[in-house]
Amino acid sequence: MSEQNPDTPLKPYTVGMVLYPGMTFLDLVGPQTVLGLYGKTLLLWKSLEPVETETGNTVNPTTTFDECPDLDVLFVPGGYGTNDAMQDAVIVDFLKRSGKTARYITSVCSGSLLLGMAGLINGYKAATHWACYGALAASGANPVHERVVIDRNRISGGGVTAGIDFGLQLLAELRDERTAKAAQLIIEYDPKPPFSSGTPDKASPEVIASAMEILGDMDQKMISTLNSRVETRS
Repeated sequence: MSEQNPDTPLKPYTVGMVLYPGMTFLDLVGPQTVLGLYGKTLLLWKSLEPVETETGNTVNPTTTFDECPDLDVLFVPGGYGTNDAMQDAVIVDFLKRSGKTARYITSVCSGSLLLGMAGLINGYKAATHWACYGALAASGANPVHERVVIDRNRISGGGVTAGIDFGLQLLAELRDERTAKAAQLIIEYDPKPPFSSGTPDKASPEVIASAMEILGDMDQKMISTLNSRVETRS
């Protein structure tokens, strides 16, 4: 990526951020905090009624699927509600439609599985939450265990907190590295986690087992949903 000419007017960009019940709030608000500093973010849903996240707080949509303009960035968050969203034809059809014109097709966490359900990452390198890589492989993507993965105009982030890293990387693509560094400074993003257990290769078996008690069989459920899509097509 090259530095922008400071004398060249910057073209505004628009990010369409898809909402759905049961999404992870931080998957959404992390990227929005970064990208909203320099561009316009649209919160997209079927209606303008509030959408409840997996933790019970609600997000107010700003634009309906039917009224969504062409986007510079199509973005999908993840969450415990991802599998249900993958079975929602209205959401999947919107992704297919919007994905035809968006400059960038992006996701964080299990949002990549929704892109996979819409056929938007087949053959592309992609990331997801560490517990969902079985489903990512079943989607037709090429799974990569990285915090942020860029493959042409597909950009995907890992689980939850990777959304901030994702947002900064995408901002560098949309603008330039200096702008992304300024955004990082504005939000004072300089993480120093109190524990070294943020990925399975760093966590103990006991900690992984505790996490899986909460995460459950979401990966297998999404694999089944993706397989049903294939069976329907055949």
